[in-house]
Amino acid sequence: MTRTLATSRRVLQQLSHDRRSVALIIVLPSVLLLLFKYVYDGSPMVFDRIGPQMLGIFPFTIMFLITSVTMVRERTSGTLERLLTTPLKRGELIVGYGLAFGLAALIQSVVSSTVAIWVLGMDVRTPWVIVLFAVVDAVLGTALGLLMSAFAVTEFQAVQFMPLIVIPQLLLCGLLTPRDSMTDVLYWISTLMPLSYATDAFSRAVFTANMDSEMWIDLAVLVGSCVAAIALASLTLKRRTP
Repeated sequence: MTRTLATSRRVLQQLSHDRRSVALIIVLPSVLLLLFKYVYDGSPMVFDRIGPQMLGIFPFTIMFLITSVTMVRERTSGTLERLLTTPLKRGELIVGYGLAFGLAALIQSVVSSTVAIWVLGMDVRTPWVIVLFAVVDAVLGTALGLLMSAFAVTEFQAVQFMPLIVIPQLLLCGLLTPRDSMTDVLYWISTLMPLSYATDAFSRAVFTANMDSEMWIDLAVLVGSCVAAIALASLTLKRRTP
């Protein structure tokens, strides 16, 4: 545990010195939400209906990008190879990175949720549920970024995983059209994508006064996906880029 926390502290210190990454993590989701609100300024109900899903999608996408690129950079620079020559185990290393970026995801989600609900006036009945799922969504993006970084040789390839991992989930999660109206094949594919459960939870949180049984199931699926992605990332972690 000590080695894991030391890894997290190192990553956070490194991240704090990268002002552009800090701005991308903390500020960009709020800016995108502001833009989204004023795109539909003449139809405020659209912002109230779709805005909560965006609170999950923006952090998910940004944390996936930041995490995957950072991990590839660590490997190509030789940092991971040097760390793995120490008693630090692969699982401890991945969990350490996950904790560091998870904290960044937590800050990002709280800031963007605060801006959306109390500054931009998003009308939701259960703000704490919205914040909870926004945080879990951002952590999911972090976990998937850690996993996908193992298959990228360069930072550019890490970015190229976005069309493969992120965009299909955006198309099938129910944001553009209800999943029930999709063909059977697409519906069953969407059930395998964790972002679908986040979108369902956000949709219900707008109208539900508290967490219902289906939202607890959604939360369990998202947390399970995070744990599974981090476990697989620890198994597929490479010491260095070939």
